Amino acid sequence: MVSVNKLVKPFLKWAGGKRQLVPLIVENYIPKNYNYQTYYEPFIGGGALLFTLQPKKAVINDINPELINCYKVVRDSVDELIDNLKLHRNNEDYYYNIRDWDREKSFQKKTPVERASRVIFLNKTCYNGLFRVNSQGQFNVPFGKYKNPNILDVAVLKAVSKYLNDNEIIILNSDFQDVLKDAKKADFAYIDPPYDPVSDTASFTGYDVNGFNKDEQIRLKETFDNLNKRDCKVLLSNAYTSFIIDLYKDYRQTKISAIRAINSNAKKRGKVDEILVKNYE
Repeated sequence: MVSVNKLVKPFLKWAGGKRQLVPLIVENYIPKNYNYQTYYEPFIGGGALLFTLQPKKAVINDINPELINCYKVVRDSVDELIDNLKLHRNNEDYYYNIRDWDREKSFQKKTPVERASRVIFLNKTCYNGLFRVNSQGQFNVPFGKYKNPNILDVAVLKAVSKYLNDNEIIILNSDFQDVLKDAKKADFAYIDPPYDPVSDTASFTGYDVNGFNKDEQIRLKETFDNLNKRDCKVLLSNAYTSFIIDLYKDYRQTKISAIRAINSNAKKRGKVDEILVKNYE
């Protein structure tokens, strides 16, 4: 068993994050006695499973460029990031000023450190820790009004930075198919895409402006099939919907219940049914 650092954990709260489900997944659904060479996670989000497993060799990816910039800055410039995070204030007017950066042309001139610091600050102080953008790709979550949010967690940021530097972790901002094209036998892929909506009004694809519709789910299933043909071990999570159940009917499926803490409607937070799909015993 690889020794793990308990301080290596998500530094962002992310929609669809797996922090609460990770113990269940690790205990029951990771391939048993399987020494995979490379770990792939094409929809990294908050990275809860990555940081629990702490593989020595991994390829991680997300289509959201601001999220991927955060991972790269934590890896490459963590001390500068910590210094910048110290500048932020938990104040409503200040919050909206920082939130509105991406509505200004000058946003592209901000440094990677400034942009990463902004995402972490907004994530820690916005309403319900929800990363959401509108159709123009602009962050649009209101101020959270928390009394004492933990904007700067030095120990976690430094531990994550050390992990990303001490191991062979490739960080990409690309399409999931491109990310997985080199995965081969003896590799393990965990696929946690934007979920198929359980109803027409339940769709939450707002964490990036591209969305993830039924056609994308079908393209992802074709990628899953491809990985299966290459003898990769693959675990996928998604919403427990008839569309997904039917789509992956040729693979092993397990229904599980997850606690969802992120929803703009507080009444809709709570237990939701999810599905785990895998191509191995």
